[in-house]
Amino acid sequence: MTKRGGRGTGLGTTTSLEAAITAAAELLVRARDVTLLAHVNPDADSLGSALALGIALRRHGATVRVSFASPARVPETLVPLDVLGLVVGPEQVPAAPELLVLCDAAEPSRLGALANRLDCAEASLMIDHHTTNPGYGGVQVLDPDAEATVVLVHRVLVAMGEPIDADIARCLYAGLVTDTRGFRTAGEAAHRIAADLLAAGVEAEAVARPIMDTHPYGWLATLGEVLQRVELEPEAGDGFGLVHASVPLEDVSRFRPEEVDSIVDVLRTVAEAEVAAVLKQVGQRRWVTSLRSKGRVDVAKVAALLGGGGHRAAAGFTYDGTKGDVLAALRSALSALDAVERLA
Repeated sequence: MTKRGGRGTGLGTTTSLEAAITAAAELLVRARDVTLLAHVNPDADSLGSALALGIALRRHGATVRVSFASPARVPETLVPLDVLGLVVGPEQVPAAPELLVLCDAAEPSRLGALANRLDCAEASLMIDHHTTNPGYGGVQVLDPDAEATVVLVHRVLVAMGEPIDADIARCLYAGLVTDTRGFRTAGEAAHRIAADLLAAGVEAEAVARPIMDTHPYGWLATLGEVLQRVELEPEAGDGFGLVHASVPLEDVSRFRPEEVDSIVDVLRTVAEAEVAAVLKQVGQRRWVTSLRSKGRVDVAKVAALLGGGGHRAAAGFTYDGTKGDVLAALRSALSALDAVERLA
C-alpha cells in the first residue's frame, strides 16, 4: 500500500527524473486497471494529462477511468478532449484503486475528497511540475522546470513507446498552450513538442480558441464591473506593487470557471504592479485567490505562506474570512517574503 508521505512501496521513490520516467512507463505498460485523477477544478494541463494517458492505456486494453473530486461536470471547454468517454464521477472511483495516477496535483489536498484514495491504492504514480510539490506517491515524476505537466506526460508516453496520435496530441497541446500562456513562457523543448503535436494532427486554433479566447456576451458587462473595482497598491511588496480585484459569490456561481479565471490575465498586464491577485468568493467566508507575477516576485512562495502553492509566476491559495482578511493576509505574506529573501 502506498502512503501519501511520498515513500511508497513497490517501485519506490525514484532519485532522478530519467529513472522516474522509466519507472512510470514500466508501471503503466503493465497496468490492467488504472484510475487517473486530475486536481479539483481541473484545467487543461491537469485533465489533458490524465486523458492523454487514459487514451493510450485504454487502447492497450486496460480498464481506465479519469475523474476529479469537483465540480460535478467537466469544464465545458475541455469536454472535446474526452473522445473515449473516460471521465466518470467521483462516486465511481474505486475505494482501493489498483493503480492510481495523480496528474498536476501540487499536493494531495488538491485531490479534494478523492485524496483518501492515495492511502488505499495498491500502487501510485504522481506526475507534476509545481515548485511547491513536497513529493508524494510511490513513483514520482516531478520536475519544477517543466513548463507543464503534459510535458512530463509526453516524455512518459515516449518512454512507453506509445505513438502520439491526434486524440492524444490534442490533450497534450491543450495543457501546453494554456500553461505557457500561448507559448510566452515556453522553452525550446516545449516548442519542439508543440511542433510534434501539430504534426500529429492538432489544429492549434481549434484547440486554443475555445479554452483561451471565447466568452459569452453576457460576461463582458460583469467583467466591466469587476474591473471598475480594481485597486492598485504601488507600495505593496516593498514597492513591487500589487493590483487586485474581487469576484463576488453570485458572479462566481453564474459564470463558468473559464470566465472567472481569465480575469487575472487582464490584471497581470498592469504596468505599475509586479503582482496581480484575483479574489474569487466560493463560500460565505471562503475565497480562492489566483496570483500572477511578472517574474521578480515568487508568488509560489507567497502562496505557500498562506497554505497554497504553485509556480514562481502563477500560484494560488484558499483563505477563510472576509475580503479584507484575505487582502491583509496577502499583504503580510508579501512583506514576510521580502524580509525572508533579504535575509537569505
